[in-house]
Amino acid sequence: MIHETAKIHPSAVIEGNVTIEANVSVGPFTYISGNVTIGEGTEVMSHVVIKGDTTIGKDNRIFAFAIIGEESQDKKYGGEATTVVIGDRNVIRESVQIHRGTVQDRGVTTVGSDNLLCVNVHIAHDCVVGDNIIMGNNATLAGHVTVEDFAIVSALSPVHQFCTVGAHSFIGGASVVVQDVPPFVMAQGNHCKPFGINIEGLKRRGFEKADIHAIRRAYKALYRNGNTLEEAKVEINKEIEAFPVLQGFLDLFEKSTRGIIR
Repeated sequence: MIHETAKIHPSAVIEGNVTIEANVSVGPFTYISGNVTIGEGTEVMSHVVIKGDTTIGKDNRIFAFAIIGEESQDKKYGGEATTVVIGDRNVIRESVQIHRGTVQDRGVTTVGSDNLLCVNVHIAHDCVVGDNIIMGNNATLAGHVTVEDFAIVSALSPVHQFCTVGAHSFIGGASVVVQDVPPFVMAQGNHCKPFGINIEGLKRRGFEKADIHAIRRAYKALYRNGNTLEEAKVEINKEIEAFPVLQGFLDLFEKSTRGIIR
């Protein structure tokens, strides 16, 4: 179903069970096929490919040569019915690739809302990308990666399978992430190492001074005081009641399978 207010360029090809909602625009030479829904106000520019079982929300901007919902780059993938779900108000720049999930994991690749995905970003199968995230040019996520809200993954930085990039963290350019990055931490290098907390980002987002100081103490407990991870957990846990913002550290420690950067 194509809404009467949608603007579809004559050279675009649309086939299958496609729903295009009000005020969507689809540019020249774009190909949309399969069980696809594109939400109200979304702009799909020229030469875009959208396939598979893919749901895209409202007011997104999808630039030329992006590929969304293609089969996963996983040799175990055998044509199973898997999906991509994308939220609202994302900017998806040129040649971004977002691949469907696999039945070996969640079966869905998820991108939240209000994200900026710059040129050549790759989001592989079964990734979970939150809200208000920036990924620089050529930043890449291998399969099963989680990137939490307000994180920044700078240009040319790949993230290893099953890693988590914590909320409000900052990954410097040309870094290689092979273990989990705790929330609020700045990290860089090959392999990534911690370099303090993302204090400028926290200030810009309105964090209270007391919470920033608590985050700094948690960072010191984890990286500066000679503690083991278990000892750092104990120190951080002592402040959780007064500073709930620290819960993100403990949540990451609990679910980590790759270990955290040290």
